[in-house]
Amino acid sequence: MDSCSLGDGVEYGLGVDLGGSSVKAAVHRDGGSVETIGVEDRAAAMPSLVHLREDGRLVTGHSAERAAGDPTRFARAVKSRLGDPTPLLLGGTPYLPATLLAAMLSDVLSWVSRVEGRPPGDVVLTCPAVWGPYRRDRFAEVARLAGLDRARVVTEPHAAAARYAAGGKLAAGEVVVVYDLGGTTFDATVLRARRDGADVLGTPEGLEDVGGSDFDRAVLGLVDGALGGAVSRLDATDPAAAASLVRIRRGCVSAKEALSTDADTSVPVFLPGGVRQVRLTRRELEDAVRPLVGRTLDAVRRAVCSAGIADTDLSAVLLVGGSTRLPLVARSITDELGLPVRTDARPEYAIALGAATLTGPRSPPAARPGGGAVALSGP
Repeated sequence: MDSCSLGDGVEYGLGVDLGGSSVKAAVHRDGGSVETIGVEDRAAAMPSLVHLREDGRLVTGHSAERAAGDPTRFARAVKSRLGDPTPLLLGGTPYLPATLLAAMLSDVLSWVSRVEGRPPGDVVLTCPAVWGPYRRDRFAEVARLAGLDRARVVTEPHAAAARYAAGGKLAAGEVVVVYDLGGTTFDATVLRARRDGADVLGTPEGLEDVGGSDFDRAVLGLVDGALGGAVSRLDATDPAAAASLVRIRRGCVSAKEALSTDADTSVPVFLPGGVRQVRLTRRELEDAVRPLVGRTLDAVRRAVCSAGIADTDLSAVLLVGGSTRLPLVARSITDELGLPVRTDARPEYAIALGAATLTGPRSPPAARPGGGAVALSGP
């Protein structure tokens, strides 16, 4: 393995958030510092995409995104399919979701190991708290297929709580709701913080059809409406149109992020006839996603009810996920649930940073070619 000036020979732990729409990672270096790390070409996040090349090789992330072409050779939102025995067809070849997730995880491990100059000493992966034993077993298989002979798996709210506790925003004894608006799903979990971790109270609530990608689609719908349906008329089977759609979707994601801080923004729309600019306002986006946010609030209410506690017992709602930056989210939690919110400086990386916080930098190496046992922890 090539050496690198970034910590060659230094022990470190790795936390990986293998999300539904993007993959993020963070490292816990010897000495206690925790920071995000690029997972592909030094990009902070890697799209959760897999592409089957004509030569039979699976490529992931931005490499897959750049390979615009036959849409039947792409897979996205694979995490939501984990546990489904029906394989996904890429170019006519069947792949189980675990195999495709393992391809993404393997590429992340290879990239980080190359940058750091050696494999991580400990790896912590994360999974939704709403997953049962069957899906967790399938997730353990993902780690084995990626060449991890030991990897701990903690739930995403536990990782988020670790991040907030490390940042001084969560104290032992506090009862909080982790509001996790992921890329493709939403989870609400009530936790009681301890000095050495956290306990789940009640039953976590999840929405498989609400996530940040739905906010992205809302932006796309607004753009398409402003252009009289020009985007929806694009033929995704046409390579040129498929390339345009990739750029348009990327522009919509950037617009969503911009509207989290700005009152309006302009979205470049790359159409075969030329580039169009569509102006959008935050109010338009918030009106479009308000029903989705309402559903997340209902899930929070159910999670709190199942925990058997009163609203007054809750200290705060911890925001996790990049889409929680949209002011409507925090405003709705405060106005409709009457609960204060706390947010991390980088809520989109809270899970990866929390997972890294939970690693032990001086553990024996956990990543190598081959298989092995994977330990599961968490509730």
